[in-house]
Amino acid sequence: MDVRNALESQAATTWTVEMHTAGEPTRIIISGYPVLKGATLLEKRRYASERPEIDGIRKRFAIDPTRLLPTNKDTRVPTIQNHRLMLEPRGHAGMYGAILVPKTELTLSGEADIGVLFCHNEGYSTMCGHATIALGRFLVDTRDLEIFPHRESLRVETRDDQARTSVTVLRLHAPCGVVKVYVPTTPDGKSDATKPVRFHSVPSFASSPSSEHGHGLVVDIPPGSAWPKLLSRDSLRVNIDIAYGGAFYALVSTSELGFGTTGLRGSDTDFREIAEAARILRIVLNKDPKARESFVHPDEPDLGFLYGITIIDDRVAGAGTDGKKKQTWVCFFADEQIDRSPTGSCVSAHVPLAVDQGKLQMGEWCSYESFLSAQFPGNAFRGRAVQKTGKAYVVEIEGFAHYTGVSTFTCPQEDIDVIGEGFEVKLPIV
Repeated sequence: MDVRNALESQAATTWTVEMHTAGEPTRIIISGYPVLKGATLLEKRRYASERPEIDGIRKRFAIDPTRLLPTNKDTRVPTIQNHRLMLEPRGHAGMYGAILVPKTELTLSGEADIGVLFCHNEGYSTMCGHATIALGRFLVDTRDLEIFPHRESLRVETRDDQARTSVTVLRLHAPCGVVKVYVPTTPDGKSDATKPVRFHSVPSFASSPSSEHGHGLVVDIPPGSAWPKLLSRDSLRVNIDIAYGGAFYALVSTSELGFGTTGLRGSDTDFREIAEAARILRIVLNKDPKARESFVHPDEPDLGFLYGITIIDDRVAGAGTDGKKKQTWVCFFADEQIDRSPTGSCVSAHVPLAVDQGKLQMGEWCSYESFLSAQFPGNAFRGRAVQKTGKAYVVEIEGFAHYTGVSTFTCPQEDIDVIGEGFEVKLPIV
């Protein structure tokens, strides 16, 4: 095709592989992303977030369709290229990306096989479970040494199960540390789509120790900020937990937020009000000095921030119909982005919390559903604690990922397509 060839010959071309894990997309960027400078992966992440030519203070359009006019919002935004790939018209409100970084300080030292930076509508994350599961399959399947120079050095193990499953082991260097990924493999060396990918988290822990009320933190929501369901309660005080699984999460039940009778999936559940509750809770926590102490990472300042608000449906928490432990939740992260999957790094955060509270035993599996995966059997994540050192746990998480396509994105050299730089359409929440 003449138009296709002409477009692909332009300098600003990016190639991606598209996957999803329990409905949450992973756009794996394999070529065409700007070179990220830095001696360490965290320095590369910082460079991507702060360099004026890649990231800067720009006018961002958050379109309110009820007014049909752009609402200008000055904010620090992701790299221009990240904006193009995550937001419309090339992406969408729920897009998530993974930028492969073949050379990091840990690949050079032999401690990792490849690095990755995770990206979303706001910038760059430090860990992502659903994308790790997708990357496990892709990095085993690829044989392109330009994409993955260490592909041929991956180790293959035989799992001690009835099927004697072959598993390829991948050491993925994420910004939070090295994550070991175990990918079931077919005899021809490809990933086995019929078996779940597993990964072992970085050391994960409950950051806010439980007090006499069973939760780590108590926060007061200002009356002027409270949402309708919370105002219907006797108190505006909310009990939450903070835990770390490669990123920090605030975990709170639907009952604590005033949605005890409806949960996440009740017939009269107003999901917009739930989203507004998550947005307000994030603001309150980030302003609370005591809460901010719970977001401090013991080793790395760059990891010390609140990434997500996870709302647990306590109407269906506990044991499922098969008697096994189960949780259903929804996670709001970055710039009010909604995770379609059960949020793997939040599973890494929740399991240590549940073990510390006596709700899970070491080695005991718990099934995790999102508001979406609960509608489609077979898409849950499972998590269990497999190792403890001090107060931290290594958590094993498993789930399925699937290919959805490949994409080639171009950006015309003439700088006239302002809307093509990326935009988002946001409805008023309440």
